Amino acid sequence: MAVKAMGWAHSFAVSGGVRTGRQWTRDHLRSLPWSAEEPDTADAVVLCVSELLTNAHVHARSDAHLVLTWDGDCLHVSVHDEDPTLPRPRDPEAGATSGRGMGIVSTLADDWSMKCQRHGKTVTACFRPAAAHRETAPGNP
Repeated sequence: MAVKAMGWAHSFAVSGGVRTGRQWTRDHLRSLPWSAEEPDTADAVVLCVSELLTNAHVHARSDAHLVLTWDGDCLHVSVHDEDPTLPRPRDPEAGATSGRGMGIVSTLADDWSMKCQRHGKTVTACFRPAAAHRETAPGNP
């Protein structure tokens, strides 16, 4: 059985990139068959994109490269920046205005990973929508 995947990639500048990245992601999610049936999953994807782009801009102080890849099972959301320092989940104080990004990603995504690369790092979150599994279950056309 051949695996058919589809994907999109875009770079977002440090200035104004997070808002643009959220909209770009929403626009591309609309092309996936499960997104209308699972608005909560689509919202979780957009929130994670926002957090990952924000982390790239604030902590790495670099442009961020966002890649969305749908493989029929998982929507992979990957953000690459130019800082090789891996993010670490933190436990922010009550009332703190930052420090929750990776905790949000960890809570909303079905799985996530990070890896150092030659020129920076990539953080990837995976979302497995239930509707996609119903579409590909045995007995479903």
